[in-house]
Amino acid sequence: MTEAVLQVTGLCRAFGSVRAVHEVSFSLPAGGSLGIVGESGSGKTTTARIVVGLEQADAGEVLVRGRARTGRARGRAERLARAREVQMVFQDPYLSLDPRTSVEAVLRETLRLHFPGTDHTTRIRELLDQVGLGTRAADALPRQLSGGQRQRVAIARALAVEPAVLVLDEAVAALDVSVQAQVLNLLADIRERTGVGYLFITHDLGVVRCVTDEVVVMRHGRIVEAGPTTEVLDAPRHAYTRLLLESVPRPGWDPDRIAAARRAL
Repeated sequence: MTEAVLQVTGLCRAFGSVRAVHEVSFSLPAGGSLGIVGESGSGKTTTARIVVGLEQADAGEVLVRGRARTGRARGRAERLARAREVQMVFQDPYLSLDPRTSVEAVLRETLRLHFPGTDHTTRIRELLDQVGLGTRAADALPRQLSGGQRQRVAIARALAVEPAVLVLDEAVAALDVSVQAQVLNLLADIRERTGVGYLFITHDLGVVRCVTDEVVVMRHGRIVEAGPTTEVLDAPRHAYTRLLLESVPRPGWDPDRIAAARRAL
């Protein structure tokens, strides 16, 4: 069995009286790809934010390469070490990129922060090639790039620190369908070449089927079903998973029936 690069056990997080995440456990093998799916409010994004370190868990444990990430990092060195273990790519790259900073400067600053004292020119060229941009994009500002190109820059920045896990929170949701396919193919190629593990947070079951090996289905902060992606999506055991699959628009799709079924769960 492949060793888990990410192990989440008994994760809990409440906001007041609302239990956003309750007893969530899963593992991601080295070089694997795991999807967490569910509707808004299911707890999937809160789970991702805890894994990355943007939220603190009330209970439970997160291990990356066997090293605990729960609790606040002690000092700058530990914060940087944690950042090198897990990186996150957000839905809207325009919001996470400084509009006044060129692509090259974005990558150089990330490399300078984590690997000071060396010349990063070669590594910047490698990163741009890795995400299919090339050096022609180095001098561009975010506003001069398309949405797909900006997301490639965000992916390059995340990969710059050579993380063990890349968390992608609705990372292709804002892109046109054709551009989505290009970025998903890019991510598949990067995983094959680098062995980085992916944690996909999404509501899109098409994305899950395309790029994940395993899937976790969440509802109201709890896991209701988990397993190999093809098994869960082709033969779902839980009524909520079946509802998510039936909610995908297609010929003859009846939104009123879906809404009634959701209320009945």
